[in-house]
Amino acid sequence: MASLLSLSAPISLQYKLNRSILSALSAHTLSKVSHAYTGDGRCRRLSFKTKAAGSVEGNVLNKEPASTSDKIDYGVVGMHHVGILCENLERSLEFYQNILGLEINEARPHDKLPYRGAWLWVGSEMIHLMELPNPDPLTGRPEHGGRDRHACISIRDVSKLQAILDKAGIPYTLSRSGRPAIFTRDPDANALEFTQV
Repeated sequence: MASLLSLSAPISLQYKLNRSILSALSAHTLSKVSHAYTGDGRCRRLSFKTKAAGSVEGNVLNKEPASTSDKIDYGVVGMHHVGILCENLERSLEFYQNILGLEINEARPHDKLPYRGAWLWVGSEMIHLMELPNPDPLTGRPEHGGRDRHACISIRDVSKLQAILDKAGIPYTLSRSGRPAIFTRDPDANALEFTQV
């Protein structure tokens, strides 16, 4: 048990075992150990189930104060779509289809909603263009889309998109952090980030 809790990777445990019960548990009583790792290989979450032998009095687990690292699990599997408001659907489709090369998902309902719109594929996810009044101001937005609310799309080659935007005369800014990413705006001033993966 002690070796399980002294892993070399930095781990933030939600619960601490009460010291009075450590002697009641042994490595032979573990039945399941689960790990969750971040993209850089660090262990983000460690959980285990035990088969307890004997009984223990008092609190078995002492809960630490709630923090932002508490896991809430209701089955998130990914992002389905991002809704983007537009003033003129045809103008927006010209940008999203003919400049960015996105394709319409014909299986999504276009005629069942009380407003005009279109669903565009972005990998296995979608952008839902909605022709609705925009409650946000179109002027006074930050020049750099990274300082505004934005949707981020993963792409393979930022330099190819940069050439496409240059050819179309569409303004953009590069990531201020130096990573391969480009920010631009659609015809309705919605900020879009494209990050190279």
